[in-house]
Amino acid sequence: MAFVLHVDATVVCAHRGRANPILPYARVRVSGRPVVTTATEYGITACSLSGSGTPPCATGHFTTGAARVRAGGFFLATMAGYGVCVPTATPLTPTMSQTRVSAS
Repeated sequence: MAFVLHVDATVVCAHRGRANPILPYARVRVSGRPVVTTATEYGITACSLSGSGTPPCATGHFTTGAARVRAGGFFLATMAGYGVCVPTATPLTPTMSQTRVSAS
């Protein structure tokens, strides 16, 4: 069991850039906030690779999440899920979320 991610969960790229969900699933809420599914795309800002010659992380999404709980037909993203950034293919890591609802 892992805690479900919502729109206000803190998610970062491997270079400490802040990831924000572009279109969370608003019909299901956790702690009053829309949940995030594996279909939700994240926009990444302030990636430290900016200006280094290597393209910075621009977007990301979770490829794994809850195995049994869905919203809108897609699995919920969880703290234990795996996310990947584009174009760097580095991890997208949740660091803080709500602690009331968990899913497996």
